Amino acid sequence: MRLAELVMAVVMAIFSVYLMWKSAELPIGWIPQEGPGGGAFPFWLAAGMLVCCVIIIVRWIRRTSPPSRSSEPYMDKATIKLFVISAGSLGVMIASIHIIGVYFAVPLFLVFYMRFVGHHQWSTTAALAITTPIVSFLFFEIALRLTLPKGYSEPLFYPLYDFFF
Repeated sequence: MRLAELVMAVVMAIFSVYLMWKSAELPIGWIPQEGPGGGAFPFWLAAGMLVCCVIIIVRWIRRTSPPSRSSEPYMDKATIKLFVISAGSLGVMIASIHIIGVYFAVPLFLVFYMRFVGHHQWSTTAALAITTPIVSFLFFEIALRLTLPKGYSEPLFYPLYDFFF
């Protein structure tokens, strides 16, 4: 577990630096009358990821986190099963984005993952599955004017565009 934590933090830190470098090829600041530049979100998300990786590495060196003191194997059978279910369901969600769009793929993933993998109550699952696409739409499409993929569901959003714009 100890070595896996360090390797993952270093690999993700290198990946973060690469993403920051590549996204800085586009404007990363605010463009008047348009919103954030094309590289803003990737740059700042990668910067946040880099900070987290550095914190993990420092905690690993100081042995202040439980994984940094552990000598257990990285994954047991139950963890491998959960990983396969999680990665598989994420893969299905990502593949379905181009067909049904982000605003339908994400709630379907949340319902599956929260209810059937996480065993949360239906009320909690429904609340999150309904509010997440609404808040995401208002944040990305309306506030930031960044369109997310909608697939075949795009005509359903035309009345909302007419209302907000």
